[in-house]
Amino acid sequence: MQIFIFRLRFVKKIKMKSTNKLISLGFSIFFLVACNSNKNTHKMDIKAPIAEKIPHELKIHGETRIDNYYWMRLSDEQKSAEKKDAQTQKVFDYLNAENDYCKAQMKHTAAFQESLYKEMIGRIKQDDASVPYFKNGYWYYTRYAEGQEYAIYCRKKGSLDSKEEIMLDGNQLAKGLAYFDLGAMAVSPDNKILAYATDTLSRRVYSVYFKNLETGELFKDIITGTSGSMAWANDNKTLFYCMSNEKTLLSEKIYRHKLGTEQKADVMVYHEKDPSYYIGVYRSKSDKFIIIYNSSTLSSDYHLLETDKPEGSFRQFAKREATHEYDITHFENKFYVRSNWNAQNFRLMEVPEDKTSDKNAWKEVIAHRSDVYIESADVFKKYLVVEERSKGLVNLRIRNQGDGKEHYVEFKEEAYTVGMGVNTDINSEILRFDYASLTTPNSTYDYNMASKERTLKKRQEVVGGHNPDDYETKRLYATARDGKKIPISIVYKKGFNKNGKAPLLLYAYGSYGVTIDPNFSSTRLSLLDRGFAFAIAHIRGGQFLGRAWYEDGKMQNKLNSFYDFIDCAKFLLEEKYSNKDALFAMGGSAGGLLMGGVANMAPELFKGIVAQVPFVDVLTTMSDPSIPLTTNEYDEWGNPENKEAYEYMKRYSPYDKVEKKAYTNMLVTTGLFDSQVQYWEPAKWVAKLRDYKTDNNLLLFKTNMDAGHGGSSGRFQRYKEVALEYAFMFDLVGVKK
Repeated sequence: MQIFIFRLRFVKKIKMKSTNKLISLGFSIFFLVACNSNKNTHKMDIKAPIAEKIPHELKIHGETRIDNYYWMRLSDEQKSAEKKDAQTQKVFDYLNAENDYCKAQMKHTAAFQESLYKEMIGRIKQDDASVPYFKNGYWYYTRYAEGQEYAIYCRKKGSLDSKEEIMLDGNQLAKGLAYFDLGAMAVSPDNKILAYATDTLSRRVYSVYFKNLETGELFKDIITGTSGSMAWANDNKTLFYCMSNEKTLLSEKIYRHKLGTEQKADVMVYHEKDPSYYIGVYRSKSDKFIIIYNSSTLSSDYHLLETDKPEGSFRQFAKREATHEYDITHFENKFYVRSNWNAQNFRLMEVPEDKTSDKNAWKEVIAHRSDVYIESADVFKKYLVVEERSKGLVNLRIRNQGDGKEHYVEFKEEAYTVGMGVNTDINSEILRFDYASLTTPNSTYDYNMASKERTLKKRQEVVGGHNPDDYETKRLYATARDGKKIPISIVYKKGFNKNGKAPLLLYAYGSYGVTIDPNFSSTRLSLLDRGFAFAIAHIRGGQFLGRAWYEDGKMQNKLNSFYDFIDCAKFLLEEKYSNKDALFAMGGSAGGLLMGGVANMAPELFKGIVAQVPFVDVLTTMSDPSIPLTTNEYDEWGNPENKEAYEYMKRYSPYDKVEKKAYTNMLVTTGLFDSQVQYWEPAKWVAKLRDYKTDNNLLLFKTNMDAGHGGSSGRFQRYKEVALEYAFMFDLVGVKK
């Protein structure tokens, strides 16, 4: 299944126009697996780890909170140390004890997990390849070799019939490593040098390397401690890159590196001193500008430098404002600007490139509409393409730059997702877009904007076969307690009986304005083919129904996200899509916060909850600016230094709301090196739940000791984690194979 792991705690997605959240030691594992899953009576002589309580006082606004598990926090240095001190060993012992407990409790499903894993990866085309795209004289694509975990990055000069050049082989780079992530890649303008960034710890801190694409040799230059974003100047010697703060991991400085020199000689060209901003650097699609972007929850800021003048000074695009979000696309002698200036759902404007700082010179191209949210725009020499969302569905609007005539690309399914693909050639009349639905596999199309013809370039192959007609997808609407209609996208295999007996998995995210669209997952077929329905609750906090939908689910409106999810669950039960002994909830990162809140507010509605890398210690984390990414999120959750914000967060913060009562079955996952949601949040939460819960239901906690927020790296290993989640749910409803 495609797991949407965000708490982007929040690594905001900027659309690059170039291409792109002691212990009982040595417990004995003696167990008799006498299990009736339907009645949930797991009788085993396995004792859950009991974490030691060491009271720690947290004082604010004249109030003292006691955190008994604050001791679980370790620094990066402690986690990575070869020789562990007593504190580190104590935490590792606890995490390993929880892992052992989870493994023992699920041992009777081990064979089923392995079968599920093989089934899921068996649907993946082993020797797959992406659709090539053209840029600066070369066709670029990625491909996979059979049995290998990582992509191979290739190109061909001039024609797809030309000889293949392998730029990088991820499998070679990852050899011997427990974790590997290849971040940004940038080819120099003369096509001779590749700069690429790698992370081998899963903290999203990257080292940049340089490869001579003609000889295959690596340059001596190595840049460490970066966020991964980079951009070449036109001299083919200068690379601009972004450095992260060593402690908070916030991206905060842009440097200029000259090829052949040491990193210590690099020149800082920009320093973002406001810790509420993320920054990065990229090259415009037009290739004329190096662009530094600055982004907070409520504000955007850009700085420009011509690619021909690497030694020059960056100029600010427009004066920074406290509440103005926008993004920019360069075209010929002007910029298109997608802006929420006096436009809640954004509007599209244009401005001459030499008058960007004068907002009086900004001219409206597409007006604001209360029922249509403008998501993005891309530009071609002859056409302007605008991605718009209306009633939860994305539409592609095509405008002829010459005569102003417009049309929309039409899609017929009731619920689908579509988005612009890789469009690097500004002179092209072909728009590449990606399309999928809950039943239709991911599909890449080339659309001729002149003739309006679309060509399917590739559809995700589901090995073993997949017939979309065997499944049914619908758009439902639940009524929230305040009268709002909450959309739900649902899919199930045809023959599904709406009689209240079937199992159902309800997924949601609901933060940062991130929209979870109804996308395809070959992994999910393992659920659907065993009788499960799968549903996405498009709750407030996301942007499914426009900007107001997001704003009604953040800050002092955050409780709406929890209420919406609970009300969607009640609706599905009332409509007999499932029952309380077969309904499951799942969410990751900030969606894990949602799961924590739901577990406290309405555990009786669900047979089980899967909380992936959950952001559950809201008050403590948001009170500590030293924790990575906290300061950037004050405008998402609030700053606890403000008493009103503190009191509101205290109403839903899952760790603080745990109480003596019965909870449902729960599986909680985390990664030791998670930089978005620190591992200690779910670890503390589970420890407190064990102390407080009055039921005999399962509470399982699994820490990936080698990974971070996104779980295992590689294209296959991550599915072992999914197999565990599926086996957890299947076991609780009596599905054995």
